[in-house]
Amino acid sequence: MSTVAERTPLSNLQREILKLFAQNVPDEDLIAIRQLIARYFAEKAMDIADQVWETHGWTEEDAHRLAHTKMRTPYLLKDESRH
Repeated sequence: MSTVAERTPLSNLQREILKLFAQNVPDEDLIAIRQLIARYFAEKAMDIADQVWETHGWTEEDAHRLAHTKMRTPYLLKDESRH
């Protein structure tokens, strides 16, 4: 029987990181690399958010409204779903 790891190939990002981590680098370098990766994905997310913002033509007023709007899906309790 094969494991999930055997059935799921590594992504290109995982392979690249494994190559890097195969080398013995100081802990401070690992911390810096993690920060670089986190910053990259944070900037990418912000770029996408900016595109969505511009597409919808949102204003500061919209931002305030969205920040103060509860958008969670209300879930029914088991007893309430029977009615």
